[in-house]
Amino acid sequence: MTEHVFPPHQRLPRRNLLAAAAGLVAAPAATARAQDAEWPARPVRVVVGWPPGGTADTVARVLFTETSQRTGQQFVVDNRTGATGMIGSGFVAAAAPDGYTVLYGTTPLSTAILFPQLSFDPVRDLVPVFQSITVPQLLLTHPSATARSVAELIAEAKANPGRMNWASAGSGGVQHLALELFARRAGIEVNHVPYRGGGPATNDLLGGQVKYYFGNADTAIAFVKSGRLRALCHTGKDRLAALPDLPPLSDTLPGFETYEWNGVFVPAGTPRPIVEKLNRSLNETIATPAVAERLRSTDLQAKANTPEEFARFFQEQSTRWHAFIREANIRLE
Repeated sequence: MTEHVFPPHQRLPRRNLLAAAAGLVAAPAATARAQDAEWPARPVRVVVGWPPGGTADTVARVLFTETSQRTGQQFVVDNRTGATGMIGSGFVAAAAPDGYTVLYGTTPLSTAILFPQLSFDPVRDLVPVFQSITVPQLLLTHPSATARSVAELIAEAKANPGRMNWASAGSGGVQHLALELFARRAGIEVNHVPYRGGGPATNDLLGGQVKYYFGNADTAIAFVKSGRLRALCHTGKDRLAALPDLPPLSDTLPGFETYEWNGVFVPAGTPRPIVEKLNRSLNETIATPAVAERLRSTDLQAKANTPEEFARFFQEQSTRWHAFIREANIRLE
């Protein structure tokens, strides 16, 4: 084969070749930076792994309706339910990391040890962006239940081991783990009845199909105030603004404390400028008077935070619940 050699007048200086090569690399990088700066340039899908009516769906719609108005671009809630929120979470984990598919995630992401067959790793495949809320649970009973206090309920459960049907919003969710923790601390045995979300569980509690449930405070407060449900205690600290006479469960079982948390995640590999822009937008959203009052009125606790702060919180919650799951030898059927 004959080697082709450029005539001297056609040869490119080495520095020109290097500059041309650098330009080929820089052009896509510049385009990517421009796209990041323009985000969101089209509607964003917000995946919620729970059905309508529960805390996650309700709060996601409140937050992203305001965010849509603030950014001038639509953030559209997409309910992809099942497997205690993991179907929706897995969908986002596998999505393109371009900022146009985000996850409104919940507590079960920090109990992933219960789901050994997951197709994704929440820590590896999802990036924490913003912690939206925490909320304590209420220990709720149907009005036909006889117990009027936590002590009476524990006594009744001990007298009827394994006969009390107790709802949860799904196996592996915080309502389920609050029940497991309560049963372990109180020394009782109950029958766990998992539902496909807080909305369906609350509906059956209202109808009397089940009589006991650790439900998120925000979705239950109106039913308690109207007398359609009875609350015996809550799982947070101190007193609740909406139900100031309701005692914390720690008055009966010292140190008992559980919270549901919600937060926004994106697929791993999402550009950092998009993560930061989404975080700033959501911080601005929770600071608006209408949203802040809406959250506060139902004892949903929200505060400004960074992606790094949410990541630390997520790690702390995962460590806590994984340790308890191992200690209590909890398995999902």
